[in-house]
Amino acid sequence: MTKRHIVIATRESPLALYQAESVKAWLTAAHPSLSVELLGITTEADRCLDITLNAIGGKGLFVKELEEALYDGRADIAVHSMKDVPMTLPAGLCLPVIGEREDPRDAFVSNRYESIGHLPMGASIGTSSLRRQTQLKSERPDIAYQPMRGNIHTRLGRLDQGEVDALILAGAGLKRMKLTSRIRSYLSIETSLPAAGQGALGIECRENDHATLAMIAPLNDLKTQLCVLAERAVCRQLGGNCQVPVAAYAEIHHGILSLRALVASFDGKRILRARLSGAPEKAEQMGIYVADHLLEQGAMKILKEFL
Repeated sequence: MTKRHIVIATRESPLALYQAESVKAWLTAAHPSLSVELLGITTEADRCLDITLNAIGGKGLFVKELEEALYDGRADIAVHSMKDVPMTLPAGLCLPVIGEREDPRDAFVSNRYESIGHLPMGASIGTSSLRRQTQLKSERPDIAYQPMRGNIHTRLGRLDQGEVDALILAGAGLKRMKLTSRIRSYLSIETSLPAAGQGALGIECRENDHATLAMIAPLNDLKTQLCVLAERAVCRQLGGNCQVPVAAYAEIHHGILSLRALVASFDGKRILRARLSGAPEKAEQMGIYVADHLLEQGAMKILKEFL
């Protein structure tokens, strides 16, 4: 049966709403007679902005209430930033569609300084990401890393009020919100390896909703999907989530998938790295292999610092 109406569950942050609107536009372009409605939901993670994600259960709280809307039939699909999606999905739900990836790099945002290298000794950076903190500490252990949550505009406001000297934010979010003028420079992949799925949007739905599965299928970008599959396989094999500093990033060029990943200690003094290139159709197996290589180097001993 062909659907005529689809409800999209989305967080109510400005960025999440923009991303859901993008998916709505993609859907209506693919199916001109389709009507699409957004169901805005304020998640627990959005309500508890004065508490670190680690303390309240991790980034999974960004998607939990959206998944409940799928379960009870209030929504047909949910749109997520893939870096926020737990590595294991609840029973009965699937992520069949990953949209084309935006820039995956981290961005340096400051009103006074051009890059991390230009920050003076003892300067402060706002970021709640252990992945970012640990990698940057290896180059700038003198910097004070201040936990900072909230939507993009909230964090930019705190920067503008002088609470910190700089922010590290996902470049993709700033681009989507038309805030590229705030980006002073990008962190190279070598300096700050991205989180698994960073820059990509995922569409989640019920496994048995075949009509919806058929309608959203044209929105999938296979290259991005395979890259994200490899990255998430690394994290899943390591037991990784936002509470541990694991990074994984894959690219496909000339028919070859190149995957790199790392695990970092809290002080940034020890960073384990692994990489592998191979056939894109072996994405998941490659992710598992890279994770196992990190484990052979002693990754679990490092990860236990954070568990």
